[in-house]
Amino acid sequence: MQSILNKILQGITLLVILSIVGCQSQPLKPDIDSLIALEISQKAELEEQKNTQKTDLVFAPKEPKEPEDPDLSLAAGPQMSGPEAENNSLELASLPQVESAEIAEIDKPILNIWQRVRSKMTLDIPVKRRIKLQRDWYEKHQAYLNRVITRATPFLFMIVEEIEKRNMPMELVLLPIVESAYDPFAYSHGRASGMWQFIPGTGRRFKLDQNWWYDGRRDVVESTRAALDYMEYLHKHFDGDWLHALAAYNSGEGNVGRAIRRNKKKNKATDFWNLKLPRETQAYVPKLLALADLLANEDTYSLKWQEVANKPLVKIVETDGQLDIAFAADLAGITVEEFYKLNPGFNRWSTPPNGPRHLLLPLDKADSFITKLAASDPSERVRWVRYKIKSGDSLIRIANKYNTTAAILKSVNQINGNMIKAGDKLLIPTANYSSKKYSLSSDSRLTARQKVQRGDNRVNYKVRSGDSFWKIARQYNVSLRKLAAWNGMAPRDPLKIAQKLVIWTKQPISSVSSVISTQTVSIDQSTRMRKITYRVRKGDSLARISDKFSVKIMDLKRWNNYLKNKKYLQPGERITVYVDITSQSES
Repeated sequence: MQSILNKILQGITLLVILSIVGCQSQPLKPDIDSLIALEISQKAELEEQKNTQKTDLVFAPKEPKEPEDPDLSLAAGPQMSGPEAENNSLELASLPQVESAEIAEIDKPILNIWQRVRSKMTLDIPVKRRIKLQRDWYEKHQAYLNRVITRATPFLFMIVEEIEKRNMPMELVLLPIVESAYDPFAYSHGRASGMWQFIPGTGRRFKLDQNWWYDGRRDVVESTRAALDYMEYLHKHFDGDWLHALAAYNSGEGNVGRAIRRNKKKNKATDFWNLKLPRETQAYVPKLLALADLLANEDTYSLKWQEVANKPLVKIVETDGQLDIAFAADLAGITVEEFYKLNPGFNRWSTPPNGPRHLLLPLDKADSFITKLAASDPSERVRWVRYKIKSGDSLIRIANKYNTTAAILKSVNQINGNMIKAGDKLLIPTANYSSKKYSLSSDSRLTARQKVQRGDNRVNYKVRSGDSFWKIARQYNVSLRKLAAWNGMAPRDPLKIAQKLVIWTKQPISSVSSVISTQTVSIDQSTRMRKITYRVRKGDSLARISDKFSVKIMDLKRWNNYLKNKKYLQPGERITVYVDITSQSES
């Protein structure tokens, strides 16, 4: 028995020596599995040698032992000796530990949402000057990123989950940073609104309701759904090119499509980096890729990403009817302002009467809200006023009085047309509290914006028939874009008759008052005021003309821009003057 075992071991040793000699001409680094198998075989051989050296104890009675792993006998091999064996055993001894560490890392739960995002990012980030410029800017603005992440925190998990479900690039979770700094109340000069910055037409195209009560472009849940729907469409439209899709999200598929066709005609490359696109779009895609690079290689850069828990922080709750927002906030145990920040799609004091009816609430308060709402009296959910129509009333006048619309009054009271009858009664839905309570409603946000001082003097302007932003800005000598922004609008937004605007100007109040008078004249053709064209006579001066018509020299210069830098008048020149006919008769 002993001699047979010795012969087997000698044969195996000879084979191993021949293998080693044959491999010396091409030394290869063993892979992990081979090294582990070799270590196992060494241990098995040692055990075998111990058993053969103690032949007098082989058949001696022993305590029962645990059966050996069957793989050990299959992997058994010769034992190495000398310094080579020492080095191998040191290397081998560490290998199982490395593998265990890797397994432990895989099993370790991801606690930080950015770690989860980082692990799922797929877009290539080329070395481009445009990307470096954007990356350098972000790296210098840590405080900005901190503010953005704070705003995004309640929504990040929900958005990451939705992107993951659709198997889309996780870099898309960074897109609202580029679009709006994760501000769901953001509104651009191009009429884009919300966190994902939808313009009205694209919003309607992707089923985002926009009405007096509600704007789906600002609804975090709905706008996220629509944005990802749009990105999926663009990705397919541009044959799977994500950079083309991103560029089109910013400037429209028409612009990107035309740029691609132009390059094809000129036999030029059609990748994003070679397309001639609007300047904003040329910076848009690099901004996203710069953010992705800063996140993917956080250890390399000075910019740090504020940790956010990788768990849901909010819950979508469905309701079964219209709710006063102050009432809903009270049931949820949060402030009205907190409610609006989670549900920025609501324009008014209540949820829309015809939906949507979902709410976004803090996770730890959602179940309690559902229980309390089910137990509440339906009459508490929305306050109704019974109004008796008076002589001279109109639906618009009543609607303005109760902060609603004529369309709502007609719908609620089943009125066809615009005729109402004195003595009849209307049911009007109205807020439970004063408008101040609804601090982030559309009206309250506008009032707060208009109160911010942006010039020396404030003019309250009422829109009249024929007005436009361009016309008003020109008449008051202010920037069109600034005028729109002061009033929470975009330059291309339509104005409504009787709409109230705020205009900030450096002009003295007296001069501004004169302009308001002229505005009334030129649009309303008031019976009291008249626009006249005066022909300059020999000996006339601005002082003389102003005295003649009881107006101010400053007004004359404003009504006639060419007079501002003119010292002398020439006979025959024509000057526009707005006069109060009552003051003329009195003189």
